Amino acid sequence: MKLGLFGGTAALALAAGAAQAEYSLTILHTNDFHDRYEPISAFDSTCAPEDNEAGECFGGVARLVTALQEARNRADNGNLLLVDGGDQFQGTLFYTYYKGEMTAEFMNQLGYDAMTVGNHEFDDGPEVLRAFIDKVEFPVLMSNADVSGEEQLADAIQKSTVIERGGERIGLIGLTPEDTHELASPGENVTFSDPVAAVQAEVDRLTEEGVNKIVVLSHSGFETDKRVAEETTGVDVIVGGHSNTLLSNTQEDAVDVYPVMVGDTAIVQAYAYGKFLGELNVTFDDEGVITEAAGEPILIDGKVAEDQAAVDRVSELAKPLDEIRNRVVASTTAPIEGNRDVCRAMECEMGNLVADAMLDRVADQGIQIAIANSGGLRASIDAGEVTMGEVLTVLPFQNTLSTFQVSGATLLEALENGVSQIEEGAGRFPQVAGMSLAVDPAAEAGSRISDVMVDGEPLDPEATYGVVSNNYVRNGGDGYAMFVDAENAYDYGPDLADVTAEYMAAQGDYKPYTDGRITMK
Repeated sequence: MKLGLFGGTAALALAAGAAQAEYSLTILHTNDFHDRYEPISAFDSTCAPEDNEAGECFGGVARLVTALQEARNRADNGNLLLVDGGDQFQGTLFYTYYKGEMTAEFMNQLGYDAMTVGNHEFDDGPEVLRAFIDKVEFPVLMSNADVSGEEQLADAIQKSTVIERGGERIGLIGLTPEDTHELASPGENVTFSDPVAAVQAEVDRLTEEGVNKIVVLSHSGFETDKRVAEETTGVDVIVGGHSNTLLSNTQEDAVDVYPVMVGDTAIVQAYAYGKFLGELNVTFDDEGVITEAAGEPILIDGKVAEDQAAVDRVSELAKPLDEIRNRVVASTTAPIEGNRDVCRAMECEMGNLVADAMLDRVADQGIQIAIANSGGLRASIDAGEVTMGEVLTVLPFQNTLSTFQVSGATLLEALENGVSQIEEGAGRFPQVAGMSLAVDPAAEAGSRISDVMVDGEPLDPEATYGVVSNNYVRNGGDGYAMFVDAENAYDYGPDLADVTAEYMAAQGDYKPYTDGRITMK
């Protein structure tokens, strides 16, 4: 399908000049946009038109157009980069319908200079990623992966690139999660490697070419970014993603300051879903060492005007989706908490809803237990009527129900995997139904689970249990490799979003809850 272009974004005129003793650069950045082209609510899900008109919504590409133009106007020296930390793909019906075509159109019009590959760029395999790369007008980077054996990507992805601004050369290096093979579908021909070694190799190569200002675009998470800063030399700025971390000097819920300095390296990240636009101003001496780094992510709230051309284009592209997503499928008496900071660390209301829905659908098949990976839960839902669009925002991945049988010992191994990276906020954290368990986050990974009960009885390592999950987890996603060889596996059940919507509808006015099925010690 052919996508048109929207107007209204002026090209930035970049002034070239001789290198001086001090050089200033503005880095504008986004990460984990996840196809949120329309405004989002405070729950990171679809925002009602009337709420948007009342100024109660955030983000949306039309506001991003305005925010970028205002930021470009502030960068009066002309030395400016717009970069992305990965995971533009996946999260709404726009991706389900258009895949990377709509993403490419808007990123080109917004004027991005480069992006790194996020794990979700691989959700539909190398072919969809390649189609996207062929359409964008900027380099797509990934240093810690070997794509030479993958025909679709071998000549398409660069490890790094060099961009000139104001007479100075800036090296950009891409980084993606080392465990992308567990998180998405890169295929067997793409392999991933340690981020530190990969970054250092590119830094050394760029340095030999005389590049002394280096920015890493890292879709690897805040903790990995700090490790890369500590264990490499020559990296000046890390623009992060993947962990949806808000770094800010003014926002109350920020994880840390903006930027976080690790030695001479400035680390930034701007939450997710287009709610913020990162703006970092750095000054380098003539050796390429940062002498000053300051900035703040710009909150893109209702005070930021929407660019009308972008509004019109999104509305045009949304027409094929409206009938599906505007259909009211259920109602809820209160907001359903699906925030990743909660669901990836403990029992949460959205996790209970989805796990309960899964188990309810297949309980008559002898299935006793449901396990839902929290990384598959992408938003909360507010109180009142629930549309299919809201459900699809929570569960956008088109995962299907998967049933199988495993031993109690394998089930325990799976639960240990689920909590093995809790301190990193990893998406493998298990939300469950039909069972209860205790988690000790302070214990060593591999020995954090205790008191597992199924149907009121302690878990029997020798017994066989019927389990329902989604096809992604059953096939080893999020580290659940122990399920790959499960007995009587069937991965082709109904779509998880449909199952959840139908379960909610059957409840009448759904009442969100937690009941202590997961106890944190």
